[in-house]
Amino acid sequence: MPPAPSTPRPLPDLSAEELGTWLAAQGFKASHAPRVLRNLLEVHGDESKEHPGMRLPAELSQQLQSAFPTAAASLAMRQVSEDGTAKLLLRLQDGRTVESVLMPDFHPDRAAGCISSQVGCAMGCDFCATTQTGFERNLTSGEIVEQFIHLRREARAAGRTLRTIVFMGMGEPMLNLKNVLAAVQRIAAPTLGAFGWRQITISTVGIVPGIDELREADLGVHLALSLHAPDDATRADLLPMGKRFDVQDVLAAVDRYQASSGRITTIQYCLLDGVNDSLAQARDLSRLLEGRRMHVNLLRYNATGLSLRGRTYAPSSLEQTEAFLTELRAHGTVAHLRRARGPDIDAACGQLRKREAAVSSVTP
Repeated sequence: MPPAPSTPRPLPDLSAEELGTWLAAQGFKASHAPRVLRNLLEVHGDESKEHPGMRLPAELSQQLQSAFPTAAASLAMRQVSEDGTAKLLLRLQDGRTVESVLMPDFHPDRAAGCISSQVGCAMGCDFCATTQTGFERNLTSGEIVEQFIHLRREARAAGRTLRTIVFMGMGEPMLNLKNVLAAVQRIAAPTLGAFGWRQITISTVGIVPGIDELREADLGVHLALSLHAPDDATRADLLPMGKRFDVQDVLAAVDRYQASSGRITTIQYCLLDGVNDSLAQARDLSRLLEGRRMHVNLLRYNATGLSLRGRTYAPSSLEQTEAFLTELRAHGTVAHLRRARGPDIDAACGQLRKREAAVSSVTP
């Protein structure tokens, strides 16, 4: 259940308009609102700093402190891989948990963040750990913004700058698009987080109405499609949503988004041994994308154990992975192999949350 209505909303959950209305009701200038939120997004998380109202009149700062919690979540667990990947488990105000990941970039001073949009997931993708715990609720816009704040803090602590974020964590962003877009506005807008629209990618398993709604929002963010198979039968077996929206319908929606935004779409393709990694499937994928300005991001599968359907998936061998990549490129498809991240920690989506829940269930 979401927090009770009487629970004060934390500052990260407020839009500039909402905070401005509150300020005006308290007799302060509504124009202070962007300043408060900008300060929250820029310096909140640095424990040497004060409340984000510190640059404001003392009376206003005091009222902000008493009226609003400054955080929508707290750090419950943290894992750091030998490769520098940091997995954060955040505890929300209602006790539920959600995951975020910070990934070092090739540039030693940069990092990328992965953000969740829901507590759990209802998509039922058979090879995903998140779906095994089911769907609990949508995240509020503040809980999404809070992940950004924690990731920016984590990056700074590692001597890096958070440069890009992707909505590829727990949940399906298109099924919580209202709150995702509200959070993106706060994070990216020049007068607020000033992170930049082009630095943000929103991923989907192929929710056609959501892709069209994102296009109509006209924010200029990037889109990523989790395809994972070039044919409807294989894809629907892996991703149940494939039974509702077939490959051609999904790609048509992506085409519409690209035509409107001018952004090149990333096709996410997780290689599973003996399932979707044959050379014939590589050729089918190339034919499917022929004439489209899209690039394929091949992913190494991070094993999550027994699936919902009782299967055990394995990553494709390095030899087969290279062969698949070579076949794509031979047929003119722009494709890259993404490095595996955090193989020595619970880096796959949903794994750390499952571990924490298992520990909690046996701890007296």
